[in-house]
Amino acid sequence: MNIKRVMFVGTMMVTMSFAGTAWSKSAISPIPLTEWSIVSINTKDDNKDELLTALNHSSEEDLYQDLYAGKSLQTIADENDGDFSQVVALQVNQLRQQLDDRLASGSITQEQYEAQHAEIEQIVLESARTSYELA
Repeated sequence: MNIKRVMFVGTMMVTMSFAGTAWSKSAISPIPLTEWSIVSINTKDDNKDELLTALNHSSEEDLYQDLYAGKSLQTIADENDGDFSQVVALQVNQLRQQLDDRLASGSITQEQYEAQHAEIEQIVLESARTSYELA
């Protein structure tokens, strides 16, 4: 066997293995924080999606299928005895948080913030009541 070929192939393998880890997520992971309390103060179930809970829906896949079938969020909430007002409140709160972040970062002016903030709830209500048909 040719020593040059062995060195060449070995160098390529090492380079490819390093390149593979360099393009993926960081190899250094943060150290997890220690939880000193035996009893958790957080009573919110992090494993349960708030939107699925408000819609009283079993899974994201089922929600996706209902939306794909052209049902509105209001229809889905009504069919599953969900809380439509909670669905709207969740979306409004998320959009207001995004708007607050944009104002804080300076990407929008105070006037733009106030105008968009005033119409968020109406836009969310209209969107949640609208059925979208895919062509």
